[in-house]
Amino acid sequence: MSAVNDTKFTHVMFLLSRIPGMEDDCLWIAIPFCFIYAISIVGNSVILFIIKTDPSLHEPMYIFLSMLALTDLGLLITTMPTILSTFLFNNREIILDACFAQLFFIHSLSNVESSLLLLMAFDRFIAICNPLRYTSILTLSTITKMALAVMLRSVALIFPLPFLLKRFQYCRRNSLIYSYCVHAEVMNLACSDITVNIIYGLCVKVLTVGFDSLFIFLSYVMIFKTVLSVTSSTERLKALNTCVSHLCAVLLFYIPDIGLSILHRFGNSSSLLLQIFLSYIYMLLPPLMNPIVYSVKSKHLRAKIIRGLFK
Repeated sequence: MSAVNDTKFTHVMFLLSRIPGMEDDCLWIAIPFCFIYAISIVGNSVILFIIKTDPSLHEPMYIFLSMLALTDLGLLITTMPTILSTFLFNNREIILDACFAQLFFIHSLSNVESSLLLLMAFDRFIAICNPLRYTSILTLSTITKMALAVMLRSVALIFPLPFLLKRFQYCRRNSLIYSYCVHAEVMNLACSDITVNIIYGLCVKVLTVGFDSLFIFLSYVMIFKTVLSVTSSTERLKALNTCVSHLCAVLLFYIPDIGLSILHRFGNSSSLLLQIFLSYIYMLLPPLMNPIVYSVKSKHLRAKIIRGLFK
């Protein structure tokens, strides 16, 4: 659909984009995407099934892990059908309401994942710094309340975004740079004043990723301080080993997220390809790697998975 300069005109749909300069290789790009999608779905589903069916894994750490797996599945289901449809069938059109709904779920689930990583950091903090009170602090009731608070915070902060976007006229170009919808890209297609959206989007980022990453950092400062006070090197390594999986999950999520935020605000046309690749890493890598990392590092979980596969 060609751009129209009439400010009273609103596009009825957006056009999703593939990777610039690689349009002829879409099939070859879609094949690894399909494998990543399938492996991620299976991996996270196995994690959920093993934790649900094994009472010995009904501990705070594994309950938080199951929430993380469920969130990753939600992100995959929200984004991957659109991405695969774009690359495999060149189905690039998406109506405005569907785009607004997709970006709502993407941003809400991303914020939930950020908050879950904070809760998992809190879990490791209590387990290492106050182990005698671990079971009394992280009861099932407390975990349930924290999970509800996480969901309510994420939904409440993202809920206004579709309505803020829907009030705009979209009369310029209607082609997004990604093969899925996000707030920053849709906002830039509007031919209205987007100052409110910019300020609100920045506030949401600070209140979610900003605060979550800060508190995760402070949690690990306290954890390392406690671990270094332990005289036995064996005990120190054992305590730190329980944090490796969570640290990997934190890095997999926050590095691409922070990188994308910087590129959205300060990037230029020369960084477009980097921005697109980083967006796919942000969407696809955590759901793929989280089950693998936790399965490799957790002997208890790994043993249950192997036993279940043999059965």
